[in-house]
Amino acid sequence: MSSPSPATASAPSALPNALDFIRFAVDSGVIAFGDFTTKAGRQSPYFFNAGLFNDGAMLARLAQFYARALLESGVTFDMLFGPAYKGIPLGAVVAVELARLGRNVGFAYNRKEAKDHGEGGSTVGAPIRGRVVIVDDVISAGTATGESVRLIRAAGAEPAAVLIALDRQEKAAIQGRTLDVSAVQHVSHEYGLPVISIANLDSLLAYLADSGHQELARWRPAVQQYRDTYGV
Repeated sequence: MSSPSPATASAPSALPNALDFIRFAVDSGVIAFGDFTTKAGRQSPYFFNAGLFNDGAMLARLAQFYARALLESGVTFDMLFGPAYKGIPLGAVVAVELARLGRNVGFAYNRKEAKDHGEGGSTVGAPIRGRVVIVDDVISAGTATGESVRLIRAAGAEPAAVLIALDRQEKAAIQGRTLDVSAVQHVSHEYGLPVISIANLDSLLAYLADSGHQELARWRPAVQQYRDTYGV
């Protein structure tokens, strides 16, 4: 399969949607500022924790951002797939929001371990068929995405895109080595899929520049330095 062009490797949603999402994530404490160590061992001035979208109102609002980004992307799709674990609730609430908007599609997710009793199998939910959008919070090493792609193709369906909340736009660290591309770009190239993000690190920088909040604005130089050091 041919590689996607750089323009399709990561397609953040329209800027107002992206900035509104960043504002929502900051206000919800999902994006925090301070001194954090990433999984790759990098010192980061910000941290994104989608697990803090943890009540009904926040999940309903989050689903609106996901659904809008997906519909605005123009990607054609027949169903959603949520990789265990975070992708499961995310895919479910996005399916609910799409139905509210008049687009009712199936939703399925995988188990970490296949079940050999009851309904059995490694997936739960709608039959996996047609063009399938994989829904997750972020892409780090791309492991969950790769497993999802293989599972979808094994079912005879076609992965259509990956839909995530935030593209960190930083060089990927995979199996102890640093790549010259981001995790999003790596996944897009490896599997020939567009990656749709609600927002990215540039969206966060734009928000910090224009938020009018002095406490937030003071973090912009540190975030920009991180972008300059590790960004792609």
